[in-house]
Amino acid sequence: MAEVYRSSVSKSAVVRKISVSSQLGLRPGDKHVISKFTNVGCFGSSNRAMSPTMISFVEMHKGNALWTAKKKLAPSGNIARWLKKEGDKVSPGEVLCEVETDKATVEMECMEEGYLAKIIRGEGSSGIKVNEVIAITVEDEEDIAKFKDYTPSTGDAAPAPKPPSASTPPEKEVAEVPEPKASKPSEPSSADDRIFASPLAKKLAEDHNVSISNIKGTGPDGRIVKADIEDYLASRGKEVSQAPKVDTTTSAGLDYTDIPHSQIRKVTASRLLQSKQTIPHYYLTVDTCVDKLMELRSQLNLLQEASGGKRISVNDLVIKAAALALKKVPQCNSSWTNDYIRQYSNVNINVAVQTDNGLYVPVIRDADKKGLSTISDEVKNVAQKAKSNSLKPEDYEGGTFTVSNLGGPFGIKQFCAIINPPQSGILAVGSAEKRAIPGTGTDQYKFASFMSVTLSCDHRVIDGAIGAEWLKAFKGYIENPESMLL
Repeated sequence: MAEVYRSSVSKSAVVRKISVSSQLGLRPGDKHVISKFTNVGCFGSSNRAMSPTMISFVEMHKGNALWTAKKKLAPSGNIARWLKKEGDKVSPGEVLCEVETDKATVEMECMEEGYLAKIIRGEGSSGIKVNEVIAITVEDEEDIAKFKDYTPSTGDAAPAPKPPSASTPPEKEVAEVPEPKASKPSEPSSADDRIFASPLAKKLAEDHNVSISNIKGTGPDGRIVKADIEDYLASRGKEVSQAPKVDTTTSAGLDYTDIPHSQIRKVTASRLLQSKQTIPHYYLTVDTCVDKLMELRSQLNLLQEASGGKRISVNDLVIKAAALALKKVPQCNSSWTNDYIRQYSNVNINVAVQTDNGLYVPVIRDADKKGLSTISDEVKNVAQKAKSNSLKPEDYEGGTFTVSNLGGPFGIKQFCAIINPPQSGILAVGSAEKRAIPGTGTDQYKFASFMSVTLSCDHRVIDGAIGAEWLKAFKGYIENPESMLL
């Protein structure tokens, strides 16, 4: 029988080395592998013992850097590309493949010296779970041929973590199970004659054009549940089934392409949905004059060019002003929990970066303490990492406030951004435009450039007056930018 043991865990994979004598590649309890090797020179019809072959199964493992980001476990990932091909020699530390996780593409390194005998999950494979085998390596080059036609069975994959109680039947929807005490039909019990029904019951009634006012509920306190709708439809002789889906492909005759969701797209969708459903947003907008800001930026860029530094953008100045305003109004640098409001001492600004792969929000840590030149360098660095899909967890975690700028790059005048949980605020920066403003005398006017910014606030944490106070502080730094240098 094969001897199985775990070697040391690297940052990328867990390798289980199996010393096999009479059963090549066989795990304890696996009875299906023997037949697979009868045609590749490993076993004969007599099942006689062959020379030992040292093989390693490369697995995704929840304890390595691929699947954890400071204790935040990602359940699955995708193979972006293999950097090694079958038959290649591999050494410890060499990158085997790139794996796309929730927020970035990370590298999986080899742990041991040998040869890549078989790639089980090829490029583009998605939904790879923790502990799933993705490749096989061997120590001796002549053993590669033994795995040419190898196809993994269900038993070959490493066992996934079992749920707490596999024997427990799945719970039914509460709305579908009437409690014993409410077994008899009863009238809705609300004081204002409102009709209460479960979402599933409402959907079923809507699909079959049934008015729920005609139905008596048998659920708790007269609540209408799915069973009540089904009974009503049965009494009318209608077939109770799921509402038929409209085949848009044939009925509308539309030409379309289905684009698979990337990991970053799934996470972005989930977090933004959570934000809009659980965070009570409100929005405050103010116009800021940026004439002095643009003049200061021009002067600073002349100094930067003379010293060989990188140019400072308007967004760099906005990040600095936002950080200083958070220091002045710390209530906006907070997060909501069910038991308390956590107010942060560090001011870490996430910066929204749009890439071909999706939306990323890398972080600039302690932005209130850094100079404009440092902020500019860090923003350019993390933006480049985002666009090359090489961000690490430390590059985007730990933010306390977010800045999203659609004005400079896209010319958007004004917009409202969705809060990035668990933060309580996000600043949406619009474009600057010239406006005519009244002068000092009659029939006199002058031109000035104004930029619209909108602060999205979590009303559980930031009251309206506090949000307004923060915008006032931010506007003060933008319209008097020299104060940011003090």
